[in-house]
Amino acid sequence: MARSNSSSSYDASSIQVLEGVAHVRKRPGMYIGGVNKDGLHHLVWEILDNAVDEVINGHASEIEVNLDADHKGITIIDNGRGIPVDLHPTLKVPAVVAVFTKLGAGGKFDGSSYKHSGGLHGVGAAVANALSEQLTVSVWRDGGRWEASFIRGIPEGKLRKRGKSRGSGTSVYLRPDPEVFGKVTLDPIVLRARLEAKSYLHKGLKIIFSDGVNPKKETFFHANGIAEYLKKLIQVRGKPSVHSGSFYLERIEDPKIELALAWTEATDDALYSFVNGVPTPDGGTHEQGLRNTLGKSLRAYMKDNKLDPKGVSVTLEDIKEGMVAVLSVYVLEPQFQSQTKNRLNNPEVAGHVEGAIRPAIELWLNQNRSTAEAIIARVIATARARAASRAASQAVSRKGPTAGRLALPGKLADCSSRDPHKSELFIVEGDSAGGSAKMGRNRKTQAILPLRGKVLNAEQASLSKVLGNEELGNIVKALGCGIGKEFDISGLRYHRIILLMDADSDGHHIATLLLTFFYRYLPELIRRGHVYIAQPPLYRVDIGKQTMWVADDAGLQKILSETKRGKPEIQRFKGLGEMMPETLRDTTLDPKRRQLVQVTIEDELATDQAIQSLMGKDASSRYAFIMERAPEAELLDV
Repeated sequence: MARSNSSSSYDASSIQVLEGVAHVRKRPGMYIGGVNKDGLHHLVWEILDNAVDEVINGHASEIEVNLDADHKGITIIDNGRGIPVDLHPTLKVPAVVAVFTKLGAGGKFDGSSYKHSGGLHGVGAAVANALSEQLTVSVWRDGGRWEASFIRGIPEGKLRKRGKSRGSGTSVYLRPDPEVFGKVTLDPIVLRARLEAKSYLHKGLKIIFSDGVNPKKETFFHANGIAEYLKKLIQVRGKPSVHSGSFYLERIEDPKIELALAWTEATDDALYSFVNGVPTPDGGTHEQGLRNTLGKSLRAYMKDNKLDPKGVSVTLEDIKEGMVAVLSVYVLEPQFQSQTKNRLNNPEVAGHVEGAIRPAIELWLNQNRSTAEAIIARVIATARARAASRAASQAVSRKGPTAGRLALPGKLADCSSRDPHKSELFIVEGDSAGGSAKMGRNRKTQAILPLRGKVLNAEQASLSKVLGNEELGNIVKALGCGIGKEFDISGLRYHRIILLMDADSDGHHIATLLLTFFYRYLPELIRRGHVYIAQPPLYRVDIGKQTMWVADDAGLQKILSETKRGKPEIQRFKGLGEMMPETLRDTTLDPKRRQLVQVTIEDELATDQAIQSLMGKDASSRYAFIMERAPEAELLDV
C-alpha cells in the first residue's frame, strides 16, 4: 500500500486554472506549434490572415507590411472595415480589445460577417498578442481613429480615441516576445515569399512590403492570380513544361475551387495547396481529391485512346512526376488539424474537388490532343524508367536489418545497435576526421561514414550519375532506404543522419553539397526530421582553469568582450582531424553535451529557388547573389 507524503499533498488546491493569456504563454506550442522560427512567424501569419480575410470577403483591396529595421517588429495595415470599437454586449469591453485578449472572440463564427475565412478558431489575434512583448492596434472607422496597446497580452490602459479620420482600416504593430522565443529575428525572405503567394492567390489584391533596410518598397500585384503563379513556379524550378499551355479551372460556387497545373521535365512533383488563402503544407482532403482526379482522368484517357503501355504498369507516382500545381479552395467551415492550419481534414472536400475538376480536366485533355499526348508520353516514359532503374536502385537499397554487412560500404564503421530509433549515422569530412570520430564515438549507437573530399553536386546530376558516384552511393547504401522510385522509409537504418564537417568555408561547402543531395533525391528524410548538422567547435578558449568551446568568430568575439579577468589562450582548430578523439567526443559526439541543428524545409518554393540559384548550372544567379550580399561579409574564412 502506498504511503501518503504530507510534503507533496495532492488535493483541489493543487489544480491550477490558467486562462487566456496565461495559458497561451505557459503552453505556446498548443497554439503555434512551437517557439522555433516557424512559431515566431506564425504570429505574423495570424495578423496577416485577418487582413486577408477582409480581402476575401470583398471589404479590402490593399495590405501594407512594414518590417522594423532591426527585424524584431512588424506592422500590418489593411484598408478593410476596421475592427469594431463599440462595447461588446456581454464582455462589456470594446470589441477590439476583446479580439486581442479573449480566446474565442472573433467575427468569424456566425458566417454573416465573414463568408470565407482562413481562421475560424477565434484565437489568432489573442495568441499573437499574448506572445508579443508589445502590440498596438489602431482602427479607422466611423470617422474616428482609435488605438489600444498591450504588453505581453495585457492591456496598457484603455482604448483611446486619437482623433478624426477618413476611410476605414486596421493597423497592427507587434514585437514577438524574446522571453518566449529567445532570439527574435523576423526573416524578410520568409515574409516576402508568403506575401507574394498571397498576392497570387487573391486577384486584385495589392500588397506593399518594406523589409526595414531598403528604402524602396516592393509591390506585389497579380491580376491573373494562380495562373500567373504557376508560370512563376515553373520558372523558379528551372525545368521547362513538356507541353504547350496549362490547365486552369476556376469554380465560383461554393466550395470555390481554383486550380492551375502543368507537367514539366522535373523528376519530382510540386503541389502548392491553400485553404481560404492559408498554405496547407501537410496537405489534406483537398489534395486527396486532386490526386484521385489525376489518377482517374489520365488512366481513362489512356484507356479510351488505347495508349496503355505494354509490359509496365502506370502508378499515380508516375502520373504525378514532373507535375507543378497550385490548388486553392474556399471552404465555409474548414476543419484544420490544429491551430497552425497545416492540414485540412474536412472529408467532404475531397469529393467536391474531384467532382469539380475531373470533368474539366478530361474535357481539356480531349480538346487539346497534342498536349494530352505529350503528357501521356511523359507519364509512360516515367513508368518505363522506373521499371528499368529498379534493379540499379535495389542494388543500393537496404537488404534488411539482419542482412549481412557485404551490402554496406567498406568505409562504414557501423554501430552494434539494430534499432533505427537509437542509431545515428555521422557523415564525416575526410579519413583523418573519420578516424578521430571512430575512436571517440559510442560504438553501440553511433556509426561513422567518412567521405573523400567534396562530393558530386546533385543539382547538376541525373539519378544514374548520382547512383554511379562512389561517395553518394555509399551514403545510400549505408542508409538502407533506397532512392528514387525505390525509396522506402521503413528501410532507414538510422533515425539521426548527422553531417559532421569542419567549421570552415570548405566544410560549409561540403555540407551544402550534401544538403542539396538530400533535398533533391531523399527529401522525405528532411521532411521527417532525420537530417541534422553537427556544430563542432572552431576555437578552444582557456581562461584560467575554465575551458570554453566556440563554434564561430562571432562567439569568440562575444567571449573576449565579456572577459574581465585573466588572459585568454585561444586555439583555432584547422579541422576535425586535428582534434583528439576525446575532444571530438566531448564537444560534438556526446548527446548530452553536443549541439545539433535540425534541417527543416520551412518554405518549399523559397528552398527550391535557393538551391536552383546557388547550385544549378546557371552561374548568373550566383553572381547576383554574391554581389547583393557582399556588404554583409565582414570577415571571410578563406
